[in-house]
Amino acid sequence: MTTKNKLLIALVQMDVEAGHPDENFKKLEVMLEKAAAGNDKPHLIMLPEMWNTGYALEEISEIADRGGERTKALLSAFSRGHGIQIVGGSIAESRDEGVYNTTYVFNAQGEVEAQYSKIHLFRLMNEEKHLQPGDKVGSLRVSGADAGMMICYDIRFPELARKLALDGAKLLFVPAQWPNPRMHHWRTLLMARAIENQMFVIACNRCGTSGTSSFFGHSLIIDPWGEIIAEAGDEETILRAEIDLELVDQIRGRIPVFEDRRPSLY
Repeated sequence: MTTKNKLLIALVQMDVEAGHPDENFKKLEVMLEKAAAGNDKPHLIMLPEMWNTGYALEEISEIADRGGERTKALLSAFSRGHGIQIVGGSIAESRDEGVYNTTYVFNAQGEVEAQYSKIHLFRLMNEEKHLQPGDKVGSLRVSGADAGMMICYDIRFPELARKLALDGAKLLFVPAQWPNPRMHHWRTLLMARAIENQMFVIACNRCGTSGTSSFFGHSLIIDPWGEIIAEAGDEETILRAEIDLELVDQIRGRIPVFEDRRPSLY
């Protein structure tokens, strides 16, 4: 990092074995070490959605991470050992009241500094029959800047992204398991969220196959103009890019969208 406003990000785009947490934890450990390796150690690493279990919804209550404890142990130790902030994608997390699709964020000291449970459940995959919806928006701090969290289907709800932006978010993190054939929707919606809110969008999608579903990857890092800074292909990879947070203020100053809003009319 050359200045405090420049942030080197690494996204872990991985295949996920639905219903096999042990295999997914082992794979993630290897890919985390790969993401942290090299001369340019990232400031932040991000993971995809439901990486611990995949969408094995029929057995999700048996295999979900109880209270997120296994996930916390792994990611806390890693972030503390490497001095890297981790936006932990999301996991199937079981609580007394049911299973949630939950993101945990760890600071560079290995402490849980934020969490968010997916608000909008995707009926096409019967999420609402097996998962509980979250009831709070997700926010965190990254390199001194405010940021927001959404999970997969959430990006189809622009009012959530706008609320996060109005609350000060300069970055939006989106872990996902977004499948074929809707790659056009994935890229278009993410670019729209970046353009309309004048903020960076960092989206980590899974790849590979699960049953009859295939996932195209194409994790993205998008700037506040809606320009794609980095995009992965459809294979397992570590996607890296450096972003400059000063660009958010520059763009918001050039086109004062937030000042020109007329919320009394809508």
